[in-house]
Amino acid sequence: MEQTVEQKLKALYDLQTVHTKIDRIRQVRGELPVEVADLEDDVAGLETRIQKLKYELDDIEDEIVNRKNLIKDAQANIKKYEAQLNDVKNNREYDAISKEVEIQGLDIQVSEKKIREFGFEISNKTQVYEKAQADLDARKADLDAKKSELGTITAETEKEENELLAQAEKATGNIEERLLTAYTRLRKNAKNGLAVVTIQRDSCSGCFNQIPPQRQSDIRQRKKIIVCEHCGRILVDEQMALEAEEA
Repeated sequence: MEQTVEQKLKALYDLQTVHTKIDRIRQVRGELPVEVADLEDDVAGLETRIQKLKYELDDIEDEIVNRKNLIKDAQANIKKYEAQLNDVKNNREYDAISKEVEIQGLDIQVSEKKIREFGFEISNKTQVYEKAQADLDARKADLDAKKSELGTITAETEKEENELLAQAEKATGNIEERLLTAYTRLRKNAKNGLAVVTIQRDSCSGCFNQIPPQRQSDIRQRKKIIVCEHCGRILVDEQMALEAEEA
């Protein structure tokens, strides 16, 4: 059966009433869900950074081990070449072996220099690692606290919210698609989530702009759907709000 305009308005106002109750419940949670999500992102970011630093420190440690092995090899080569110096037969052989000893000595100096540089790098990265770990511990503690707080609030309101969500789902079934689309768009664009509002003190209770007497009379007749000329919200008369409360 085709709904009358009055029935359509009542269905829209009933849906708005349910949604307003849901909004109030969610306002109690405030920014907690956003804060929890932000902290989760921080924790994930810090964990990734710490893992990267750990890999970098491990790589530097490996480089130090490699350099120490190169030093050992060079020292062994020097001993070998120095022993060969005792058996040289001419100056050319002596110069060639001496050159090898010199090269091995330079390799040792380069490796020792690199080890010192790696040591400084490890010291700096370790400080960054420790700070990141401390930050991670702090963020995790904050996250646990926020999650606990959010969990407590959610547990207190979950049953009521679920019941209201079921009511809202049922209420949408009484509204034609065209009106529901307009209602949803208005709710999305309104800061307070109000798409359907009443007349209060001769004004729109959504934007508080005055409504001309003739327009108020048209709204009270409930013969057509009328929107506020200033904010675009759907307007219903005060009596409809009272009837909804009594019901």
